[in-house]
Amino acid sequence: MFYPEEIIEEVRQRNDIVDIIGSYVKLKKTGSNYMGLCPFHNEKSPSFSVSGQKQMYHCFGCGVGGNVFTFLMEYENFTFVEAIKYLADRCGMQLPEVAQSEENRKQADLRNQILEINKEAAKFYVYQLHNEIGSIGLQYLKGRALTEETIRKFGLGFASKNGGLYAYLKQKGYQDQILRETGLFTLDESKGVRDKFWNRVMYPIMDKNSKVIGFGGRVMGDGKPKYLNSPETKVFDKSRNLYGLQVARTARTQSIILCEGYMDVIAMHQAGFTNAVASLGTAFTGLQANLLKRYAEEILLLYDSDSAGVKAALRAIPILKEAGLRAKVVQLKPYKDPDEFIKALGPEAFQERLDHALNSFYFEIQVLEQSYNMQDPEEKTKFYNEMAKKLLQFSEEIERNNYIEAMAQQYRISYEDLKKLVHRYGAQMVVAPDYNNREQKHAIKQKEEDSIKASQKILLTWLLEDVSLFDKVRKVLNLEDFREEPFHTVAAMVFQQYDAEGRVEPAKIINHFQSKEEQSLVASMFNKSLGQEYSRMEMERALNETVYRIKKESLDYKMSHCVDMQEIQSLIKEQAELQKLHISLSNGA
Repeated sequence: MFYPEEIIEEVRQRNDIVDIIGSYVKLKKTGSNYMGLCPFHNEKSPSFSVSGQKQMYHCFGCGVGGNVFTFLMEYENFTFVEAIKYLADRCGMQLPEVAQSEENRKQADLRNQILEINKEAAKFYVYQLHNEIGSIGLQYLKGRALTEETIRKFGLGFASKNGGLYAYLKQKGYQDQILRETGLFTLDESKGVRDKFWNRVMYPIMDKNSKVIGFGGRVMGDGKPKYLNSPETKVFDKSRNLYGLQVARTARTQSIILCEGYMDVIAMHQAGFTNAVASLGTAFTGLQANLLKRYAEEILLLYDSDSAGVKAALRAIPILKEAGLRAKVVQLKPYKDPDEFIKALGPEAFQERLDHALNSFYFEIQVLEQSYNMQDPEEKTKFYNEMAKKLLQFSEEIERNNYIEAMAQQYRISYEDLKKLVHRYGAQMVVAPDYNNREQKHAIKQKEEDSIKASQKILLTWLLEDVSLFDKVRKVLNLEDFREEPFHTVAAMVFQQYDAEGRVEPAKIINHFQSKEEQSLVASMFNKSLGQEYSRMEMERALNETVYRIKKESLDYKMSHCVDMQEIQSLIKEQAELQKLHISLSNGA
């Protein structure tokens, strides 16, 4: 569902960002802006700035930023449409009915029907659990020391050996065509439609809004598989969801506990650790990491202490780091999982383990050490060499040196010796690129593309800060030269606003983007100041280099895709003219 741009803009204008954010964050007027403690990361000194003039916010600590829609999407985890509806309702504005395409309407209806059926299925499983037919399931849950309150809170149920869900839903009037879309049934040509889950304790899987999107089932007895999950459907994607997130996201803690299974999450919530979630019977994914980043800065990995759990933790650590999250590993030995640990030692001892979670790099090195006999000089040397290679993952020199110092102290090796070893391996990596190597080709191309994106972003920031540069820059560059998104779209809107009004309205431009990531990226262009520490000559040189880089890349791209000889000659002429580029920052030049 999409609303016209003028409607979105009216909603934004009728909701002052200072009022909205002020209802969540304590703000204090500082100069022309308002400052407060950032709600998206832990800080003691205010770095969260809200501008009434620009109708934008920006955190100088963690870099988030945007307009009033972005804030609600980030803080309340609203979709763009949900944020629009919330703000429209807040200011008493009636939103128009928006027509949907026939295909979009069908897909929305299908999703809604599946969610409706899942809700009915969850109720059916709960009913069976609390009747004689589900006594074996209830006995299992009570045997795991779950209280009635916990069983009710997580909507736990039971699928009997005889099934019965299909007959129940047919009685409710649902047709086979839609029931097959739910993943709750299997189709056998000889036996017809059968319940997918039977003789299992049922765990409803909910999205962040507490809507049932799928199920997990734990078999009673020795049947296989032990755990069975719903297949992917129109509403359920295992790689994008986490069990328990609907509760954990409201905990408002700086960390989230990531563990393996349903019972781990439930046992921790019952013990008071309501910030626990679990992946859904699949390897942890980057999409799940990005989902976690919306709610926490730090992830405490709490996988089983067996070899499979260690491997799972080692796989998850780089994924979490790639998403910009801090990762720590909680040690549970001598117990296998959190449920076992809490039952044996209690919540206080468990909290102590959380408080002393191991830095993820330390954990990786500990695991690495177990592969070597540290009493054997040759084996010990190999370990030091492998550790030195792993230390190269820290790109910032000061951080790398801190870890070298820590590892040197822990493993009784000279700091200087370990540092030399790290530098030696670092020097070996800095070699001439092998242009026949596909991976190196891709890496080089990616680096070039990132450089062009950075240049486009910097130039747009420059134009937004100093509108007097528009006429000078546009003698060289046009919209076609901003090839990367979202910079092309931003440039088009910036140029349009400047031509129409002679000024730029940042918050209006952000409205055009619906994802929080894009809104934050675009917002960062409006909240960065360039050139305050540089002389006019330095600024002029930097501006010329940036414009040159963007134009050259654009011309090179056109040349490589051009087949018309006349156009090629024109491009060659432009390339020659570009060598004479000089934009002066002097007035009138």
